[in-house]
Amino acid sequence: MAEQIFSNPDAARVASNPMTSAPAPATPSQEVTLDVFAKDVANASEEARLALAQRLKDAGLWKGDISSKFDIKYYGALVKLEEQYQGQIALDKLIGAKAPVSRYDVLTGILADKGDGPTTTKQTYITSASQTAKLLDAVAVDLLERKLTQAEKAKYLKMINAEQKRQPSIQTSGEGFSTTKGGVDETQFITEKLEATAEAKTVRATDAYAIMMQEFGGLR
Repeated sequence: MAEQIFSNPDAARVASNPMTSAPAPATPSQEVTLDVFAKDVANASEEARLALAQRLKDAGLWKGDISSKFDIKYYGALVKLEEQYQGQIALDKLIGAKAPVSRYDVLTGILADKGDGPTTTKQTYITSASQTAKLLDAVAVDLLERKLTQAEKAKYLKMINAEQKRQPSIQTSGEGFSTTKGGVDETQFITEKLEATAEAKTVRATDAYAIMMQEFGGLR
């Protein structure tokens, strides 16, 4: 399943916040069918869809990693919510309840029954080519004393993005706390890769020799 790509970690954290507003439900007097409800969700913003996906996961109606992409997995979670919703409507008719209920009311009720335990969200942060290129040049100038070629930048960008996909950040949130683990430190990753090259080792050796000769007053 495709994951949403974020331009920076802060954007990923904001989008994954369960408190982000979800698509507005229909009013009780405007009850809609599942297909209409699903279409409203599909047409909502990515942030709203991701927030609703998180609530569906917290309610146990979504299995696996969440995503803002409206696909068969997303629709399947809405179908599970619909089953709960129709069950609540049937119960209300049986007991003669007068207050109308919406799908969001049912979802809120499921979440309340599950309590306020910690939730975990996985987010994959992929850097852009332009952003990574600037960082690559900065590290390369320091270690190799030159900027990288376009081919070299493309090579390292591919390596960085692959590592970012392999190591998503894991955010765990609960009452009064929020922790984030994982993710890729780009600067450290790039530094380690460039330091391991023969060119970087040659530059270090040359610089060390130059410093030594300078301390001893140069060649005589």
